[in-house]
Amino acid sequence: MKLIKEDFTIKDWDVEAQTGYKPMTTYYTDFSIADNFGVSAIKDTYKRAMEFAETNYKLLTELVMVLNWKLWEHYRAGNRELSRLYDNLWGQADSYALDTLKDEELSYFLNVTD
Repeated sequence: MKLIKEDFTIKDWDVEAQTGYKPMTTYYTDFSIADNFGVSAIKDTYKRAMEFAETNYKLLTELVMVLNWKLWEHYRAGNRELSRLYDNLWGQADSYALDTLKDEELSYFLNVTD
């Protein structure tokens, strides 16, 4: 039984070079690994990431950024299934952030994700 695909890839997140934002987490790498294992792995990775992000606005901000990045990455690659999945997960995380963050935390979120 083969557990890892032969074409297994993990992409680098070049967000710092493109935007100046320095990642604090491994979320992008975590989701890139999950991409290789399909929808259930992506959903599981989201669930685990949200467990930490729900109580830390900076982690939540980065999670929203990663989900948005991944949805566009898959859209551009023509993978509509994963693009739609990431769009749904991004919407959930973004709504959670907008509904729960207040004051300086909300300002941070809006400034970083703008």
